[in-house]
Amino acid sequence: MVTADDHGTLRPMCPACGYVWYRNPVPAAGVLLAEAGRVLLVKRRWEPRAGAWCVPAGFMEAGETPQQTAVRELQEETGVIAQLTGLFGVYAGFDDPRVRAVLILYTGLATGGEAHAGDDAIELAWFPLDALPADLAFASHRQALAEFRERLERA
Repeated sequence: MVTADDHGTLRPMCPACGYVWYRNPVPAAGVLLAEAGRVLLVKRRWEPRAGAWCVPAGFMEAGETPQQTAVRELQEETGVIAQLTGLFGVYAGFDDPRVRAVLILYTGLATGGEAHAGDDAIELAWFPLDALPADLAFASHRQALAEFRERLERA
């Protein structure tokens, strides 16, 4: 592989076959679940940022829609089953050392299940939107939660 110009961007490229290695973002989805002015967050089990808090979310699997991913990740990480109520926002994730992500967040309502930390979470908790933990794992989650608080305050 050599570094070569690909339409104005330097990328690794194979000089023999012309293959270009693109580091494209990976889609992820999650649910902002609010109840009585509080939002459900999970504490991360794994690196990066193990022990920090985040919105229940994760990477899409092949064959899934973003909506299916959001509902699945919420249930895997929290035990909560939810119905999505709308698209909240889409965020660029630049601070995960593994990948660049596109985070698709939905709002939802709990419809079942039993809340417990599971899968990638070691703990879950409901936080008042005006008293979120200082150690939020990702900038995109901080941005989304700030916007979520603003929207709920205006409503």
